[in-house]
Amino acid sequence: MKIYTKSGDKGKTSLFDGSRVDKASNRIKSYGVIDEVNSHVGVLISLSYNKHEVLDLINMLLVIQKQLFVLGSDLANPSNKISDYPRINPENVTYLENQIDGLDEHLEPLKSFILPGGSIQASQCHVIRTVIRRAEISMAELYSNNEISESAFIYINRLSDLFFMLARTFNKRQGRDDIIWKKG
Repeated sequence: MKIYTKSGDKGKTSLFDGSRVDKASNRIKSYGVIDEVNSHVGVLISLSYNKHEVLDLINMLLVIQKQLFVLGSDLANPSNKISDYPRINPENVTYLENQIDGLDEHLEPLKSFILPGGSIQASQCHVIRTVIRRAEISMAELYSNNEISESAFIYINRLSDLFFMLARTFNKRQGRDDIIWKKG
């Protein structure tokens, strides 16, 4: 199988159902940004590898990578008629919410805004969080036009919350303080 097909050389690409769409469409932008998020998560895992204090976080990130792959393929399949096709579902959202709640139990309550930074892993979490927000913006029109599921849209919203909590968790576990924003 060749890696290049030449079928996208004119600015269009195929979706899972065989339909051709413009490469600048929100659907293509959305799953492109999801792919970018997944790549950034891979960098975070690489930065965290062999750090004993975060092995549970690495395992969580590996689960999220698999879910992101499903989300990308979900976005590439506009047809809801194919029932056995992998889709983001309410259980995936619940997984993220449970992870957020679990991380939150071990953190001090926030009393002010924090700036991105601290450890390299926390900084990477903030990068991921902002790229997720860009994905959410791309997905918003698809969601408002009923072109993607509610679960997919809620999932991406919760995912940015999770990466905020992960940034704080990486800082805490590595003995780094969150950077508090101070007026002026």
